Amino acid sequence: MPERKTLRTCANIVLAISLVMISFGFLGIKINQTKAPVPSSFLIDLCKKVGTPITIIGAVLLVAAIIAGNTTMQRRTKLFDYFPYLLIIPAVAFLVVFVVYPMFNVIYLSLFNGTVMNPTKSWMGINNFKMIFVVKRDFITSLKNTAVYTAAMVIGLIALSLVFALWLQKDRKINNVAQTVFFTPHLVASISCAFIFQWIMSGQSYGLFNTILRAFGFQKIDWLNNPDTAMACIILMNLWKNIGYHTLIIMSALKSIPNEIYEAAELDNAGTLRTFFKITLPLLSPQIFFLLITITTGSFKVFDSINVMTGGGPGDATEVLARYIYKYAFTLNKLGVASAAGVALMVILILVTLIDFKGLEKKVHYQ
Repeated sequence: MPERKTLRTCANIVLAISLVMISFGFLGIKINQTKAPVPSSFLIDLCKKVGTPITIIGAVLLVAAIIAGNTTMQRRTKLFDYFPYLLIIPAVAFLVVFVVYPMFNVIYLSLFNGTVMNPTKSWMGINNFKMIFVVKRDFITSLKNTAVYTAAMVIGLIALSLVFALWLQKDRKINNVAQTVFFTPHLVASISCAFIFQWIMSGQSYGLFNTILRAFGFQKIDWLNNPDTAMACIILMNLWKNIGYHTLIIMSALKSIPNEIYEAAELDNAGTLRTFFKITLPLLSPQIFFLLITITTGSFKVFDSINVMTGGGPGDATEVLARYIYKYAFTLNKLGVASAAGVALMVILILVTLIDFKGLEKKVHYQ
């Protein structure tokens, strides 16, 4: 047992070393490929000279760390035990090409002041990060707006999905129709939903909300051009679009709870609220935890609905991180600043996910 613990520790150390080596090797390879104007230093010159070999060595150490880690989890170390790893090679290759490489590349581009046509125009180092966090206050504003939107979506979607799932779980004819009605908006493209709600919430006379207000004698409201209501309109639209999907997830989990548990609670004279908080909610915690992670990561990347409905306005009332990155990369043509914001978004998402797993996973009750 102590030997396995020691081997696991060594595997983790080798894994960390391999990732550092791959990172430095990638930096050297990219500098040589792009011929970027980087300042001369011992570390940079070393990366340029040994970029390819150190990347290969890092990859070999990474495989060795995986094999060592697998050995600590299984008593048997036969060749057949590693057959599952061969089956996932296509998926791993896909992730490396379309996820890992772009992730390292955006970190690399964040070190330069470049444009879309010339990404490595001049060396900036960490100055792009100083720019977005200290000089340009619009990044902090977009971060706050993203946090508000994410909090509203997480709380609203989970709470409403739970309420509607409890309502729809009984087998009734009207519930079968309601399930279809609830799920239909999820099948509609986000762009189409944004255009629909742009018409519904239009400040002009043809807007549906303002038509209803005028019918009751109220003054019209410019919903999407008012800083006090613009973000609420975005949240309302996305709640309407996504509520059906999340409701079906929770409803399927509700139907998987054995009836014997509720029958036992009824025999013990447990009330409705006590049954919900002591039985239903704990047994739904895996699905709620899953929704928490997916809604959080999805909300941080919201772009299309805001870009169509408000364009980040009025002012910067609905400017979020994803649109901030798009604006600086393709509108203002400042790829370095956009890449730095992308790195910041990536780090924030990793930290939020880690906090969720560390703080809440222990409270999840698996059957």
